[in-house]
Amino acid sequence: MNTTRFEYCFVRLGEGWMAVKHSVRNEYQEVIHQYAAQGWRLVQIFAPGIGVYGAAKYYELIFERPVN
Repeated sequence: MNTTRFEYCFVRLGEGWMAVKHSVRNEYQEVIHQYAAQGWRLVQIFAPGIGVYGAAKYYELIFERPVN
């Protein structure tokens, strides 16, 4: 039986279609590398809701890491 417990971190990128366009394209890789260096693992990129022109209102990166 696996008894590993995890903690989660949620990082929101962008607000509105212009912010999403710029922040996600230019910053998401850097954010993922920063969190990975701290022991976090990217689990999912979530885009809730639809904004202007069918674009996501924002993106949320979901990270997890084992709890000691």
